[in-house]
Amino acid sequence: MAKSKKHLGKYVDPRTDFGWKFYFGREDNKILLIEFLNSLFHGEKIISDLRYKPVEQDGDYEEMRRVVFDLHCIGSDGEVFIIEMQQLFQEFFKDRAVYYTSRLINKQLARGKKGSDYYLPEVYFIGILEFDMDRNGSSGISRVTERPYFYDVALCDKLTKEIFYDKLGYKMISLPLFNKQPEELKTVMDQWLYLLKHLSTMDRLPSFLDKRIFGLIFEIGEIGKLTEEELMSYEASLKHKRDAESVFNSAMKSGEALGHAKGLAEGKAKGLAEGKAKGLAEGKAKGLAEGERKKALETAKAFKEMGLPIADIAKGTGLSVEEVEKL
Repeated sequence: MAKSKKHLGKYVDPRTDFGWKFYFGREDNKILLIEFLNSLFHGEKIISDLRYKPVEQDGDYEEMRRVVFDLHCIGSDGEVFIIEMQQLFQEFFKDRAVYYTSRLINKQLARGKKGSDYYLPEVYFIGILEFDMDRNGSSGISRVTERPYFYDVALCDKLTKEIFYDKLGYKMISLPLFNKQPEELKTVMDQWLYLLKHLSTMDRLPSFLDKRIFGLIFEIGEIGKLTEEELMSYEASLKHKRDAESVFNSAMKSGEALGHAKGLAEGKAKGLAEGKAKGLAEGKAKGLAEGERKKALETAKAFKEMGLPIADIAKGTGLSVEEVEKL
């Protein structure tokens, strides 16, 4: 057992499902979650207290389920607002984030209620992303900002940039893009993100982190203090995280390699002469197409083994639903 604990490091990794719930999902430690959320809102909202709804496991398949926090928050002025918070390590997360908030809003309207009273509380979605949202340039927009790792999204008028609806917001952190060094940590949010990213490799509370805020994490997070049952759950959660990262990274590398090869092939084909040279280019293009299909099938098979929905796999790989079902 001692060997196992040493291999795991000194502190529970908050970037696992177990660690996320361990630090932020317990009533007796809710001050940690309050402090973390207040650092993200940075004065826009000041949470003085919060109430947990039952922690859910989201997802249709065991491999996809992630810890979800539905939080009823009480602001410093007595206002009440709702936050749904979870870690995300999956494709199509924008669709999922909108779906989650839509589901949460729908729950606020009592069934069978008559009249036109559609007053809704404020709803926020907090997402801790384990990937670069715009890695493949999916947004088509270059984000020029001092905090490329932080997304603060609201419904606004595209022409005037004015907020259209101020009771729905999305705050998302892309941890892979947060690369600040200790001397660059200027805000409490910076300190939190540094801690989330590096806690599992630390051996003590560093002097550059505020002891009043983070002391409790280092006090309760020692792996040596876990019970046997907690340790087994943590090891399983850690393995699941590493397996998911491995599959996701392999799929991303395959996609990048295919895109690069396709770009080279198109560039060469454009400059080839007609006739024999054209036939040679077509032969190479056919070979690349076959290679792309093979990679797409391998990626789809890996995602299917993880239990992702067939429709999502088909959309992400370009294959048909029937082709994915046959794998």
